[in-house]
Amino acid sequence: MKDKASLQSAMDHGLTGDEYEKIVKALGREPNLTEIGILGAMWSEHCSYKSSRVHLRKFPTTGEQVIQGPGENAGVVDIGDGDCVVFKMESHNHPSFIEPYQGAATGVGGILRDIFTMGARPVALLDSLRFGNPRLQKTRFLVEGVVSGIAGYGNCMGIPTIGGEIYFDDCYNGNPLVNAFALGVTKKDNIFRGYASGKGNPVIYVGSKTGRDGIQGAIMASDTFTEGSEEKRPAVQVGDPFTEKLLLEACLELFETDCVVGIQDMGAAGLTSSSTEMADRAGTGLRIEIEKVPRREENMTPYEVLLSESQERMLVVLEKGKEDVARNIFNKWNLDFSVIGEVTDSGKLTVTEDEATVADLPVSLITSEAPIYTRPVRKPSYLEKITRLGPADIPEPENLERVFLEILSSPTVSSKKWVYEQYDHMVRTDSVLGPGADSAIIRLKGTRKAIAMTSNVNSRYCYLNPRNGSKIAVAESMRNLACCGAFPLAITDCLNFGNPENPEIMWQFKESVEGMSEAAEVFNTPVVSGNVSLYNETEGVAIFPTPTVAMVGLIEDTEKMLTPWFRDPGDLVILLGGVIEEDIGGSEYLKAEHGIIGGEAPSIDLDKEKRLAEMLIACASQSIIKSAHDISEGGFAVALAECCFSSDGTRGVLAEAPGINENSLRDDLFLFSETQSRVIASISGKNWGKIEEMANDYGVPVLRAGVVVDDDRFCIGDLIDMKISAVHDAWSTGFEKSLSLQEG
Repeated sequence: MKDKASLQSAMDHGLTGDEYEKIVKALGREPNLTEIGILGAMWSEHCSYKSSRVHLRKFPTTGEQVIQGPGENAGVVDIGDGDCVVFKMESHNHPSFIEPYQGAATGVGGILRDIFTMGARPVALLDSLRFGNPRLQKTRFLVEGVVSGIAGYGNCMGIPTIGGEIYFDDCYNGNPLVNAFALGVTKKDNIFRGYASGKGNPVIYVGSKTGRDGIQGAIMASDTFTEGSEEKRPAVQVGDPFTEKLLLEACLELFETDCVVGIQDMGAAGLTSSSTEMADRAGTGLRIEIEKVPRREENMTPYEVLLSESQERMLVVLEKGKEDVARNIFNKWNLDFSVIGEVTDSGKLTVTEDEATVADLPVSLITSEAPIYTRPVRKPSYLEKITRLGPADIPEPENLERVFLEILSSPTVSSKKWVYEQYDHMVRTDSVLGPGADSAIIRLKGTRKAIAMTSNVNSRYCYLNPRNGSKIAVAESMRNLACCGAFPLAITDCLNFGNPENPEIMWQFKESVEGMSEAAEVFNTPVVSGNVSLYNETEGVAIFPTPTVAMVGLIEDTEKMLTPWFRDPGDLVILLGGVIEEDIGGSEYLKAEHGIIGGEAPSIDLDKEKRLAEMLIACASQSIIKSAHDISEGGFAVALAECCFSSDGTRGVLAEAPGINENSLRDDLFLFSETQSRVIASISGKNWGKIEEMANDYGVPVLRAGVVVDDDRFCIGDLIDMKISAVHDAWSTGFEKSLSLQEG
C-alpha cells in the first residue's frame, strides 16, 4: 500500500477537497494513488450521478409491463407470450468530439454490450445526434466521423441501425451529442443481471485484452471542454466490432448453460465499475489478482489496468467448479478467458499484484456512499427577454414558397438519406419500417408482432421552457409510435445538459425531469433505463438542454401497421387534433427565415395527446386509416410535404387552406406554426363517417384537409402551389448541400 495520494492528486482526478476529506475519514488513512484513481472514476459525475440522482428519483419506473427498471445494465419490458424487450440509451458525447469515429463507434459497442449482457440478442440500433452550425468545416468533419463510426461498428456487428434523428444548432459547435440506443429480444425466463453473489465463486475476465486506451475516460466525460480538450485523444477508447461479434455469440452460448451467476460489461471506469457495481448489488466483496488480467501492452500498472476502458470486455461470476465449461466456450470463439479473482464476504474490493495489496476499499464507499448533491437552482435570466417575442414582432415574408423551400431544405428538416444509406438497416431481414419514418419497426420472427421505437427532443423548446419542452419530447415520442399503430410501453432517456455547478443549468435539469415525469405518468410509459450526460459545455458556453427520449411500443399485428406516406390518389387528407394555433416559439421557421431562437415554447395538453394516440391506435387496429404523420418541426406545410414522399415515388396533394385555418392565422403562421398534438392522416373517402364517429368517441377534433392526387402538384389553398417534384428535390438534397458549405 505505497504511493500515498495527496489532495492535489485527488483534485487531478476530479475530486473536491471535501470529497478527499470524506475518503480519508472513511478509510482512517490516506488513500494511495490507485485507490484515488478508483474513487475519482467512480465518484465522477459520469459514474455516480451525484448531481442528478436526487432528481432522477422523481421518474415513474414501475408498471405491469416492467420486468426490470433502472439500476441494471438495461431496462426490460414484457411484450407477452413469454417474450420481452431489453433496451437502453447512452451518451458518448465527449469522446465523439475528441475523436468522432472511435467515439461514436465505441458508443455503439458499449450500448450493444449493455443489451446482450442481460441475455438478449440485440436486433436494432437508433442514434440521436446533435451538431453545430453546418457551415463550419469542423461540423462537417464531426458529422462524417460520427456517421462513419456508427456505420462501421453497427454494420460489422450485423445489427441494423434503423432510425434516429439529427439536429443542428450553434449551441453544439463545441459539444456535439452522440446518443446511442439499442434494443434486444429474449425470453422472460432468460434474463441475466450484474450480481457478484456466492462466496468463493470465481470472477472471470473474458473478451479482448486490456490496453491503455480510455484511461480516465469517465473523468474526462465529467468535465467541461477547454481550448486544449482535443489533446485528450488517449482517453478515447478504440473499438473492434469483429471481436465484439465473437463476444456476443460466446456470451449468448454461455447463457444456455447453468454456469452464470452474474455478468456485467466493462464500460466507463472499466474493470473498476463492473466489479464494484456487481458486488454492491449483491452485498458482497471481491478479491482481484490484477496480474491475471490479460494485457496487450507491457508494464501496465494496477492503476492503468483497473481504469482502462478498452472495449469488448466482460466480467462474469460463475458457479464454482463450472470454469472449464465456460473456458471451452470462450476458447472456441478465440477470446481471452482468465480467472482473475473470487467473490468474498468482506464487503471490500481488494486488489493484489503478486500477493501484495495495491488497493483495499469498502465497496460501499466506492458505490452507494458516493456523494449526492442537491445543487442550487435558479431560473435563467435570459428567459425573461427572449420569451417576450411574439408574432407581432416577426415580419411576414412576401414569398411564402421561398420560405417553405428554405425550411424544407434545412439540414434539420431535410432528408437524412446521405446518413442512413451508410447504415445497413436491412441486415437480419427483420426491419419492417426503417429510417425516414416517424418510428422504426422490427418484426418478431415467428409471430405477427413487431416492436416500434423512436427518439425525440426539440432542444430549442427546452431552452425556452425546459418543463414544456421535455413534456413535448415524451408526447412526440408517443405520437410517433401511435402514428404507426404501436401501443407505447416504456421510455429510456439520455439527459444532456451543461455544467451542473451552474444553478441555471441545474434549474433546466430539474424542470426537464419533472416535465418528463409528469408526461410519463399520464401516458403510463415508465422510465426503465437511461443515462445522464452533464458538463456539455466549452469555454463556458453550454448546449441547450437536450433530454433525449426514446420510447418503445408494441404492434400486435404487422398487417395493421401504418406508414407516414400517402398511398392512393383520391384518398381524403384529414387533420386530427384540431386547428393550428400561433405556436412559433422555438420553431424551425423562426430560425431558418429570421435567424431567431425565441418566443414561448409550444404548450402541450397531455390529456389531449393521450386521447389522440388512443384514437390513432384504435383506427390502425380497425384499418380505418391508411397513413398518419405527426406535425412537428416546420409545421403543417412541411409535414404535409413529407406525407407526399415515399420510397416508391411521390404523391401530389391539394389542401384546402381556408377550411383548416379556422383561427384565421397569418399565412406564415398557419403554414409553419408547430402546434402540438396534431396529425395529418389519409383515409379512403368511404371511411369519413367512421373517422367522425371515432373522433367523437375519443374527443379528438377532425377536419377535412384536402385530397391526394396523381398530379405533379403540391397545393395549399392559394398560399403554395408548386410541382411536387420541385418540393421533393429541395427536401432530398438539402442535407448534403448544407453540409458541403465551407467555413466563412
